[in-house]
Amino acid sequence: MDFEKVVSVKNMRESDARTIAERTPSAELMMRAAQGIFDKVKFAGKTCVVCGKGNNGGDGYALACILARHSMDCTIVRAVEGFSKDGLYYYQLAKSLGVNEISLYEAGNFEGYDIVVDCLLGTGFSGKVEGEIAQAITQINMTPAYVVSADINSGINGDTGYGELAVNSDITVSIGSLKTGLFLNDAPYYIDSLTNADIGIELLLDEYKLIDYDNIELFEGYNSEVYTTEEFMEKFNYSPETCNITEIVAEMSVKNKKTIVVKTEHSAVIADVKYVYFCADYIRN
Repeated sequence: MDFEKVVSVKNMRESDARTIAERTPSAELMMRAAQGIFDKVKFAGKTCVVCGKGNNGGDGYALACILARHSMDCTIVRAVEGFSKDGLYYYQLAKSLGVNEISLYEAGNFEGYDIVVDCLLGTGFSGKVEGEIAQAITQINMTPAYVVSADINSGINGDTGYGELAVNSDITVSIGSLKTGLFLNDAPYYIDSLTNADIGIELLLDEYKLIDYDNIELFEGYNSEVYTTEEFMEKFNYSPETCNITEIVAEMSVKNKKTIVVKTEHSAVIADVKYVYFCADYIRN
């Protein structure tokens, strides 16, 4: 059986770097990411793309270019100053294509927009959101518009799923491969639906696998240990901010020769001695 893959942030980052070094320019991958988001979402009406200063923001500027070329109404918001190299290229291109730009203050709660795209923070984020980024997340979470998060909901840790303040999305379009943090801790409560856009990055490591959510019951039988995330944290005295559940359950399963299941109301990570699986009831094709 050919499983869809789930990866750590480190694996994704290093695989991305090798792809850029050996095959595909970074600007081309950024445009592929933007095209992947465009293809996964039914864009219509007025769209506002809210961008940070890193490559996640660059994906947003590239998306704005695609929307402009399709004669769609698009506005960009730069939540903070600064650009990545490729992000600056697509920002300038978007402006040359006539894409409108407003400030975060002018955006208010994004009333009047049909779609708001969250391109503030990528999977490499960890810690606490502050300043303009925190303000932007708060404003996005107050919008009546349909919210799209690019790669991961801004404010969520890409490995652990922890997020004290994060974007509530109607859909999250993961880029390249699904990340572990999209299934763990707080992430399931911020994501209404999740899909992945393959942009041609060959993974260095085959780490984890995605299974259908309905199959979780196959792992909860004899000789397995099943915990809610809260029970797991309390029993082993772990902190959600720092605990990498994926690595820990994998080690526990091998050491104890048992299947370990840690789950939220909507997702689970399952270590079955040889393999680690993820599942969620919000996965979409």
